[in-house]
Amino acid sequence: MLLQTLSVTPDSTAATPVAAGAEKSISLLDLLAAGGWIMIPIAVLLFLTIYLFVERWLYLKKSTALGASFEASFWGLVQSGNLNAARQLCQNDSSAVSRVLEKGLSRIGTPIPQIEQAMGNTAQLELSYMEKNLGLLGTVAAIAPMFGFLGTVAGMIRAFHDISVSNNLSIGTISGGIYEKMITSASGLAVGILAYILLTILNGMVDRAVARLQAATNQFLDVLYQPVSA
Repeated sequence: MLLQTLSVTPDSTAATPVAAGAEKSISLLDLLAAGGWIMIPIAVLLFLTIYLFVERWLYLKKSTALGASFEASFWGLVQSGNLNAARQLCQNDSSAVSRVLEKGLSRIGTPIPQIEQAMGNTAQLELSYMEKNLGLLGTVAAIAPMFGFLGTVAGMIRAFHDISVSNNLSIGTISGGIYEKMITSASGLAVGILAYILLTILNGMVDRAVARLQAATNQFLDVLYQPVSA
């Protein structure tokens, strides 16, 4: 009987940590839910980030889509003096470059500085369209971590309040509330980092679009400044 007791005892003690570990396991959804009400605005900021990025990305792709066939056809028509056909080509295109070039064509006959100013004003207008809501995305990148820190601080205040009420300084009492509220900091930082990365991608697309607008404007003005051959 003594041998049987000794052989059973190690197995039961070895199984105890496993069972305890199984009881402490928690799913990702439950872990996020443990963050409390502050996770709701963080989730809203996450969905807002995704929406703003997709909407701006689709708009920038559309406004910067300019095929090589358009450029070749446009400059060929301008060089040949067929300005009406060149303007019609621009009106049939939906890119920002085509709208700037169409504005330049519509001012043909006025002094070149006025043409340059009109094209510059149109380019600035197109830039404002491209940068729409980018400031909002930057705001999300800034405030999402703040919401996370707010949730953590609130959780720590509550944890220390529970300690003061119960007079229990055990590790379980201290860490129980704090680890749950640290989830809000991690979630807020994750959303903020994601928003910042996506904002950087969109800003890069805008910068490339501005460079194309400037290049098209300069090329158009170069054509106007070319001396007329006898």
